[in-house]
Amino acid sequence: MSMPFEHNRSLLAAIPPALRYDGAKDFAGWQSRCTKKLEELLGLPLARCEEDRYTVEYTREEADYSETRFHFQSEPGYEVPAHLLVPKGAKGPLPVVICLQGHSTGMHISLGRPKFPNDEKTISGGDRNFAVRAVREGYCAIALEQRCFGECGGTPEGPDCTNSSLTALLIGRTTIGERVWDVMRLIDVIERHIPQADSKRILCMGNSGGGTAAFYSACMEPRIRFCMPSCAVCTYGDSIAAMRHCACNYIPGIRKYFDMGDLAGLIAPRPLVIVAGREDPIFPLSGVRESFAEAQRLYAAAGNPQGCTLVIGEGGHRFYADDAWPVMHRYLDAAN
Repeated sequence: MSMPFEHNRSLLAAIPPALRYDGAKDFAGWQSRCTKKLEELLGLPLARCEEDRYTVEYTREEADYSETRFHFQSEPGYEVPAHLLVPKGAKGPLPVVICLQGHSTGMHISLGRPKFPNDEKTISGGDRNFAVRAVREGYCAIALEQRCFGECGGTPEGPDCTNSSLTALLIGRTTIGERVWDVMRLIDVIERHIPQADSKRILCMGNSGGGTAAFYSACMEPRIRFCMPSCAVCTYGDSIAAMRHCACNYIPGIRKYFDMGDLAGLIAPRPLVIVAGREDPIFPLSGVRESFAEAQRLYAAAGNPQGCTLVIGEGGHRFYADDAWPVMHRYLDAAN
């Protein structure tokens, strides 16, 4: 007797992505068509706000940076909290790093501030203090709270995505689309309200679910000039279709049109640093390499064959700051 899970996996494996770039079409035209299809699959756009309601809650000084806690409205009735870190002594607008936590207890992990049991292990054991490290690298950083994580629907034990994600599907939305929308509207806020940040040099990064949101955000938002997703870019067949993942990872119908490597072509030719763990059990390296090979083909078609790099850390499902940041520095320095 066949099992439905294995049956569906076999069907997925047999489907060629209908919108894979065939090398014959105009690349820019292909990007435009695929961006529109991805927008539809994500359930975007959401409703725009006449006012972003940008509000500063407090500003305080830390040893190495100034910190501003703020919130803004990304769609009517939904407020997003965030923290801006600006290095002490910063002269002129600096590149800004949008930091997206994965399935953790919230954005305080990016700030290196444990709140709950096991937070310290999450921070120290996986280089997940993204915002603090970005400041150390010489950039502004914004830690954004993603939907269903931390203050936006999480719990002290971690995220609570299932109910919200499945309800979103009932109304033609996806959690990934909602998270992408929040990033896009944050960039509006950067342009309007944050003069310390160079809106022409925006980097979006994250690990796991944060890497997933960073990747899709860069697909949809050309103002993201650099992207560094970690433990997120992998074939669907090897990752989220192969084992149990959180409901927030799923986009109905996407595998009919794309595999994840195909979507890297929507970021090209903008620099993309894909970070992976050699021993990551939920985003296996074989699927990462397959996605990266397709990304390389598309970056060549976009005229920037050196614009996509794969960084492999010697470990599991985590970020690898000391391996990844030197690569991203080269891209950022080249853009100066």
